[in-house]
Amino acid sequence: MITVGMLLAGFALLVGGADLLVRGAARLAAASGLSPLVIGLTVVAVGTSAPELATSIGAALSGSPDIALGNVIGSNIANVLLILGLTALIAPLTVSQQLVRMDVPIMLGVSLLVFGLSLDGDLGRGEGIGLLALALAYVGLLLWLAKRQPHADAGTQGDTVAPVWWRDALYVLAGLALLVLGARWLVGGAVRIAELLGVSEMVIGLTVVAVGTSLPELATSILATVRGQRDMAVGNIVGSCIFNLLLVLGATAALSPTDISVGPAVLRFDLPVMTAVALACLPIFFTGFRVRRWEGALFVAYYVAYTAYLLLRSAHYHALPAYSMVMMGFVVPLTAITLALLAARAWRYQRRRRA
Repeated sequence: MITVGMLLAGFALLVGGADLLVRGAARLAAASGLSPLVIGLTVVAVGTSAPELATSIGAALSGSPDIALGNVIGSNIANVLLILGLTALIAPLTVSQQLVRMDVPIMLGVSLLVFGLSLDGDLGRGEGIGLLALALAYVGLLLWLAKRQPHADAGTQGDTVAPVWWRDALYVLAGLALLVLGARWLVGGAVRIAELLGVSEMVIGLTVVAVGTSLPELATSILATVRGQRDMAVGNIVGSCIFNLLLVLGATAALSPTDISVGPAVLRFDLPVMTAVALACLPIFFTGFRVRRWEGALFVAYYVAYTAYLLLRSAHYHALPAYSMVMMGFVVPLTAITLALLAARAWRYQRRRRA
């Protein structure tokens, strides 16, 4: 009961801390004249990725690198399949052309990069520093583009209250403090539950910890959708995925006392799934530059199937080979063909409109 209490308290502190952090940082950023999309891709994305950052660094420093790596991979999969899917079920999401042309390809490229760096079985300090450098370059690119295309309504963001810098700075500091404490309790509770249930730390990181640290993204995206800031909702998810790989995984690898080991099961399944999820965003976002409700339902269904696979794999259940054969031999190819056809039809439609 104490372990479960630690886990639940860690979740609560992470969500509360992220809320304070995002609220203060978004108001300060909005006062600088940034567009909702840029704020979603940078300030809100970094703020909602703070739980993953605190949890992964805490796990690596406490000797649980599997939770650190599983948290990053699982969070990216949960961000797209679960959070984007649930948000689209509430209301169809508008997708900016910048996301399709630049940010989603960057997310896919970064996923492929991390996959390639992991092929030798570990991620070292030098690779982590390289990922951090790419995170800074990405932020610089976004700010440069924002200066070239200023947004006239960026200062409002649906919040008519004038920003008070010291109050918002206190929100940021308080949020960071709660995130650090919540991450410590969450990692401790997750490791203990893994030991009690006989479940591997990697599976706990890919599921319980990943969903828990992705709750701020869920709350932020749903709130932004309800308030009509759908650019920010989608930008938050895409930006969080990019920063999870560049900032969170980079900082974790750079600060970890040992190299982060990447197991064979992760290379064979989890990293390819993360990359495939990033790739699936391109045809879905391109079809009318919207994420429709049925596409959101498809994402959620795939997340349920992915979680079921992890649990079957952890339990060494005898039905796992048949389950894998049905998913990889029928469901996934059928979905890929459908998305490819939809994307081709949308591309032809765009060409006719330009003509």
